[in-house]
Formats: sequence, structure tokens, C-alpha cells
Amino acid sequence: MTASHSDSNIQKKVVVAACFGTFLEWYDFLTFASLATYFGVLFFPADDPVAALLASLGTFGIGMIVRPLGAALFGSLGDRHGRRTIFLVTIVLMGLATVCVGLLPTYEQVGLLAPALLLFLRMLQGLSVGGEIGGASVYLTEHAPEGRRGLYTSVLQLMGPLGMMASTLQIVVLQHFLDDADFKTWGWRIPFLLSAVLLAISIKSRLNLHESPVFRHLREKNALAKAPLRDCLRDKQTLGRMGLLFFCISAGGSLIFFSAQVYTNVFLKTVVKLPAAQASGLVMISTLALFPATLFCGWLSDRIGRRPVLLTGLICGALAIFPVFQGLLHYGTLPTPDTTMLTLLLLVLVVPLACITGPQTATLPELFPARTRYTAVALPHNLSAGWIGGMSPFMVTWLGVQFASPLAGLWYPTVLLIMATVVGYFFLPEVANRPLED
Repeated sequence: MTASHSDSNIQKKVVVAACFGTFLEWYDFLTFASLATYFGVLFFPADDPVAALLASLGTFGIGMIVRPLGAALFGSLGDRHGRRTIFLVTIVLMGLATVCVGLLPTYEQVGLLAPALLLFLRMLQGLSVGGEIGGASVYLTEHAPEGRRGLYTSVLQLMGPLGMMASTLQIVVLQHFLDDADFKTWGWRIPFLLSAVLLAISIKSRLNLHESPVFRHLREKNALAKAPLRDCLRDKQTLGRMGLLFFCISAGGSLIFFSAQVYTNVFLKTVVKLPAAQASGLVMISTLALFPATLFCGWLSDRIGRRPVLLTGLICGALAIFPVFQGLLHYGTLPTPDTTMLTLLLLVLVVPLACITGPQTATLPELFPARTRYTAVALPHNLSAGWIGGMSPFMVTWLGVQFASPLAGLWYPTVLLIMATVVGYFFLPEVANRPLED
């Protein structure tokens, strides 16, 4: 077997293992988001439906808020002890927490203990995702062939849409075969319990992983960081780029993702009042469209650079969110909802999302030096995704309630995307295909 053929086989195994594990992370994480409207009455007092929905969305947001803690912990461990071990830990933690959600008693059964347990498991999910997402970007990029990192690593970004699609498809099928009472009683548990099968497959695939060649090289040179977080904060260039990652790339990507793929589902169900199965089906169509669009944008970033593709996504996202949701409200509340227009409007948000997600995986590791890369990527990315993007469904809903307008809250992602565009325009460097050994 030639060296190049051997390298190709290793790269394929890395892609399969990293992507499948990330798929499980997102499947677990987004199943919770998809069922947020049900959790409001299952785990919280049902006498005030609006308060119950806000509490459910807030619990989803808590999982995002603790992500930075997981990033700091697992990022430092990944820079000191290797990427492979951390992948195993994060996937086991995430999988077990998700299976336990499917076993929880409801508020009607045990009272306040139910939301307390749900909150605890949600926090465990957040911790594991904090270690997983940035680390997967680093691990996959460090194995990627030069000159094709954008396309090669964009596959990882498909795992979010794929996890959402699998989760949504399960829920649509369950809602089709079960009446509403059965689904609320026990049917909602099935997607969580099936995570046990996915967890077993993911653990097996990750046990076959090889350590990153960049990390092995650092270890051979005895150049590993002893205190990665401290080193990141002391290096001005690294700290500056962590700030850029927080305010620009990760903030923009997470805001568009949650606006386009999470909040749209909630909005169509609770504001537009579409049947749950129809709303989930429409969002799934836009999710499918993300697959080719993300790959194309990853490939494009290899050809023209990461910077122009990312800035295009930020600008288009800032311009599109408000009119898209206005259109969803208009065409969805007609006497006969116009499903064609609803679908087209959802597809509009696919464009800016693909422009961010396509080059994002490769861009994050390319911004930072090898010895502190895991920490430098994971911490600001999860801070931004958790504190800005993860809270956006709650903030949009809360602002809508405060101003008695279902659209008022959309100024939250719109204004922040404008800020991210300004930061990116002035400070985002071109880092396409820079040497990763540095």
C-alpha cells in the first residue's frame, strides 16, 4: 500500500468518525430544541402557556450558556493530552445525558423535581458540546489535505443540518402515526432513547481514530502547552483573534443558524399557528438545501479565500432575517397558507447560512497556532454560540412578548449581524491554507 493511499484511508476514517460523533451531538442537542414547545407543558406548570414556553426555551439556552465551561475544560485537556481522548469523553457524556432525558418523569408526576432534572441534564449536554464542536474543527482540519481544507472540512458542518433533519424526520413520523395524546404521553421519549444506539456506534468509530499529526509532531518536539488557556490570554495576536472569532465568525454563524433552523420551527408553530408536522416538514426542506450549498461555499473558499465568502454570509444574513419572517407571517396566516412561498422564504436564509458554515470549520483552526489551537478555537466559539446564538430563540420570543409584536424580537439577530459585519470587514484576515504546523 502506498503512503498516499494509506493517508487517504486514514483521512476517510477521520471524516467518518469525527462527523458521526458530531452528528450525534447535534441530533441530541437539536431534538431538545425541536420539542421545546412540548417541554413547556411536560416539565413546567401548564397554567400559563407563554411562561411555560419561555421556561422551556430558557432551559434550552442554559445548555448553550454552559458550553464555554466545557470548552475551557476540554479545550485545555485537548491541547495537553490530545484530541482523540477528548472526543471519546465528550461523546459519552452527551449520549448518556440525552438517553436520560428520555427517561425523565414529568412535572405532573414529580413536580419541581422534573424541571430540575431536565436542567441538570441540559447542562451536561452543554458541557459536552462545548468540548466537541471546536475540537472537531481542529481535529478534522489538521488531517485535511492542503489546498482543499474548505471543501474537505465543510462536511463537518453538514452534521448540524443532518442531525436536525434526522431529529425532525423522527418527530414528523411519530406525529403521523401517534395521536397528540400518545405523543405527549410517551412518544416524545423515543428520539432520546434511540440515542443509545447512535452512541454505541459513535464510540466504536471513535475508538478507531488516530491522533492528529499536528499534535503528534508537537509532542515529539516536547512543545505542548502546559497551560493553554493562560498562554492564549497572554499572546496578543491569539487573544485578538479569539475576540474576532467571538464577535464575528461564530456570532454570525450561530445567529443565522438559530434564526434559520431553530427559531423558524418555533415561529411557524407558535406564531403562524401551522400544524406541528407541517412546520417541521417545511424546515426540513430548507435543511436539505443546506447540504449542497455548504459544500459549494467550502469549495469556493478554497478558490477565492475564506474572507469574501464569510463577509457575504454576514451581510446577506443581516439583510434577510427581518423580511423573511415578515413573509412567513403573511403567507402562513392566509386563509389557505401558501406553502410554496413559505418554502422559498426559508430557502432564502440558506444562502447566508451556507456562506458562513462552508468555510467556518477550516477558518477556525487556521486562525491560531498549533500548541494552543484547541483552546483558542473552542472557548470563544462556544462563548459566542452559547451566549449570543443559543439565547437568540429565547431573546426573540421574550422581546416579542414585551413589545406585543411577533416580529419585534428579530432586531436582536439583525443588529448583532450588522455589528459582526463591521468587525469582520475591518479585522478579519485571510488565512486560507496557512501552514497548520506553526
